[in-house]
Amino acid sequence: RLHVVTWNVGTASPPPDVTSLLQLNSLGPAMDMYVIGLQEVNSRITNFLSDLAFDDPWSIFFMTVLSPLGYLKLSSVRMQGLLLLIFVKYVHLPFIRDIHTQYMRTGLYGYWGNKGGVTIRMSLYGYTVCFINCHLPAHMENTEQRLDDFEKILEMQFEGENVPSTLDHDILFWFGDLNFRIADYGIHFVRESINNRRYNLLWEKDQLNMAKKKEAFLQDFIEGPLQFKPTYKFDLYSDVYDTSEKKRKPAWTDRILWRVKNLCQHTSKESELSEEQTISVTLNNYISHMSYGISDHKPVTGTFGLEMKPLLSVPFVTLNPEGEWSAEHDVLISYSAVPEFPSSAWDWIGLFKVTFKHVNDYVTYAWVKDDEISSNSDSKQVYMNAEEIPDMGGEFVLCYYSNNMQSIVGISQPFQIQPNRTLMEKDLAQEEISWMQKPDNLESHNEF
Repeated sequence: RLHVVTWNVGTASPPPDVTSLLQLNSLGPAMDMYVIGLQEVNSRITNFLSDLAFDDPWSIFFMTVLSPLGYLKLSSVRMQGLLLLIFVKYVHLPFIRDIHTQYMRTGLYGYWGNKGGVTIRMSLYGYTVCFINCHLPAHMENTEQRLDDFEKILEMQFEGENVPSTLDHDILFWFGDLNFRIADYGIHFVRESINNRRYNLLWEKDQLNMAKKKEAFLQDFIEGPLQFKPTYKFDLYSDVYDTSEKKRKPAWTDRILWRVKNLCQHTSKESELSEEQTISVTLNNYISHMSYGISDHKPVTGTFGLEMKPLLSVPFVTLNPEGEWSAEHDVLISYSAVPEFPSSAWDWIGLFKVTFKHVNDYVTYAWVKDDEISSNSDSKQVYMNAEEIPDMGGEFVLCYYSNNMQSIVGISQPFQIQPNRTLMEKDLAQEEISWMQKPDNLESHNEF
């Protein structure tokens, strides 16, 4: 289950609550992955420079919301006001590989990043998946510029060997503030149609719908029905369309589309072509969220089911904690790797809280080579120093990080670390001494 968010946040700070935006109260099964594309994130130069060194406020905000629920930030990419974040349930980590990010500026002849696209691609259970978050040029008359810019963005190349081009991915999601408008009709007709919930009267004059009929490179992109009000332009903190002097005509500027490559196109036998598709995408809902008013755009979300016959079902590395873990003694980790795994002396195993936020959010780590204590054809053992183990204990997981693949390639089942009994006894004794030394308690003790 995949949940895609697109939102032009208009340089605002995060709202107090995103429960409905992320469908956190949904009665169905939990999402497996969140893909969050933001536009117009505050990119004043001081903010942008500080965000390069540290996570920006929006990334921190979503990590704070999602990490207690078992999601971690898999990857992110930012270009000026464009931000793309991907969060995933950590059980899927060993089956997500070859993550690459890229961006393309199209604003001011490609020199300024206020418009353009940011992209994250990956291999997911053996299938190639790509996500593009775009902010395309504004204004009614710039349809051709929007199409030209998106065509350029589709030509983005990723670094690395054997990485497919954007359109060669098995699944491609395209979303963002695409800025397409409703042509021809006057503002009064548009608003009247919206007030009467007769959105279908406007669909044929939507610039993106019109372009999809003419432009070959758009024809494979699919979009759900626009059964929600146009998401631009609203007065702040309201569901009232623009009352300023400009009185912008409402438009569906914020969109989510997808494209599934025909995985059978390389075959020619009729029997093979008729076989069931090995991957499919189903749109479960496509809605706007009118309750959010921090921007003049309303956010849009699409919830998808990705059904696939896994091409990848065995992790590169399987690892487990040995025996009972506590800070009272050194501890052992055993792991085994499949024969084709490209290990490196720079690989490491990290100890993470089960609510860890991203790959660098480890409690401690051990180098797989430097801290190895035994090795045979079946498995290897690595130790962690007792001094590095958290005294308070709790629930943790172990993750194997591959330097060659720049990702986590193995993860243990959650396990308990026992509190340090010696330390707890010392703490209790210290509390008792402190209690006895309080003036009130000294008097009552002497009286006794």
